[in-house]
Amino acid sequence: MRFVDEVEITCISGRGGEGSVSFRSEKYNPRGGPDGGDGGRGGNLVLYASTRSNTLDHLRGRRVYKAEPGVKGGSNNRHGRSGEDFRLKVPVGTVVVDVESGVELADLDHDGCEVILCRGGRGGRGNCRFKTAQNRTPRKADQGGPAIERHVRLELKLIADVGLLGFPNAGKSTFISVVSNARPKVADYPFTTLVPNLGVVSRGWDGGFVIADIPGLVQGASEGHGLGHRFLKHVERCRFFLHLVSASSYGEPVEDPLERFRAINGELAAFREDLADRAQIVVLTKADLVPAEELEELIARFAEAGVEAVPLSSVTGAGVDALCDKCWLTLQAMLEADEDDDSGDPEQPDGL
Repeated sequence: MRFVDEVEITCISGRGGEGSVSFRSEKYNPRGGPDGGDGGRGGNLVLYASTRSNTLDHLRGRRVYKAEPGVKGGSNNRHGRSGEDFRLKVPVGTVVVDVESGVELADLDHDGCEVILCRGGRGGRGNCRFKTAQNRTPRKADQGGPAIERHVRLELKLIADVGLLGFPNAGKSTFISVVSNARPKVADYPFTTLVPNLGVVSRGWDGGFVIADIPGLVQGASEGHGLGHRFLKHVERCRFFLHLVSASSYGEPVEDPLERFRAINGELAAFREDLADRAQIVVLTKADLVPAEELEELIARFAEAGVEAVPLSSVTGAGVDALCDKCWLTLQAMLEADEDDDSGDPEQPDGL
């Protein structure tokens, strides 16, 4: 299955059923009066988030989704059947944006979260509803409420505890393949990773945490260069970042590792100001390719800039366990802080 993180679709609710114009006429009651029933309510079009889906690929083959209309009312005060709701499954982390206005309509950020995107039209009233003392034979009925149509863009923003940042070929895919069950493509050329990858780092009985391998960024990504905005948006949901900087300068677009670190943070700040201020653990990858003295000098240079850099070699395994422990402790501290703030669960959209 392909990873698709953005689609545009048209959603249409069901129109309401017409009310009925009918008069009761029986052998011993030829003038029984109006008995036209109400029309049924049109079906709603509902979006709901599920962890059973992790891509929007299943929505690419169909552009229009429509709920069932209500059924017309019948004689003898029989109400028409209401239309069935159309429930559309999307991955957790999907944002719904109105294409015409650009307004964000909903953010389905947890499992089971749902929103009524288009409400069905109300059922029309039958002629029995219009009977009065002055008008005992009303010959009118409502047409029923119209359907609502929305042209929306669905944007998937991955939700993860830890996001991996860094230039292409910084060792992100190798690291996530070592510490988790993810199996991204690994090779010795830039832009090996073309789609985000999620992996779960197990902590035994304590549980685990989700780590996201974001495709490599380049200078100018905030302006659309390289993979640009398409993948920068995926870092917005991460609690904190592992910023991977290759200790080796071989084949890197920016020779100095400290400048590479600053360049990526610059792109984060240009895309969204608060992202560069989010907590980071800086990791010097490919430490096995650099002489020990040169590595120590590099760590000291980062320290002078006020940054604690942790050496790592995913190939030899040096520093991997310690880094996972550090990530786990950082995450637990953040969760405890959230509980102290008593922020509670995010509000669930209740419809539009």
